[in-house]
Amino acid sequence: MEADLALICRHRYDMFASAGHAAAVLAPMTGAFRVWLHPRLVTGDYFGWIAVLDDATPVDGLGMMVIDWPPHPAHPLQSARGYILNLFVEAEHRGQGLASTLMARAAQEAESRGLDYLVLHATAMGRSLYESLGWQQTAEMSITVKKTAPP
Repeated sequence: MEADLALICRHRYDMFASAGHAAAVLAPMTGAFRVWLHPRLVTGDYFGWIAVLDDATPVDGLGMMVIDWPPHPAHPLQSARGYILNLFVEAEHRGQGLASTLMARAAQEAESRGLDYLVLHATAMGRSLYESLGWQQTAEMSITVKKTAPP
């Protein structure tokens, strides 16, 4: 499990780095992510797949979670949705269909768990892949709440 934990953390770091995020942000985020991820790997609340070459070299990975979510027009009878995260393919192995294979595996897992609705946050690099697989943009918005100084 320690090897998986280290690989998932490295993939997440590399994924955000390739999207242009600065190392000054990624280093502390990766440490905090490691602390967050470890117990979820132990319980199986975070699960996924890592593809390896014949010599056991990992080349890509995808994480998935089932998240509690109130029934919604997109899934009116379900109180959960599948969340895909940390899809990453090593640069020298991109363009070979590995990410599509992992996405298909995640869809199979969703079906086996009875999940009708999946979400993910796409990077600019990944958007065309997801669109080619039938994923659509949603109307999600976000904000970072700024802390106010005490009086």
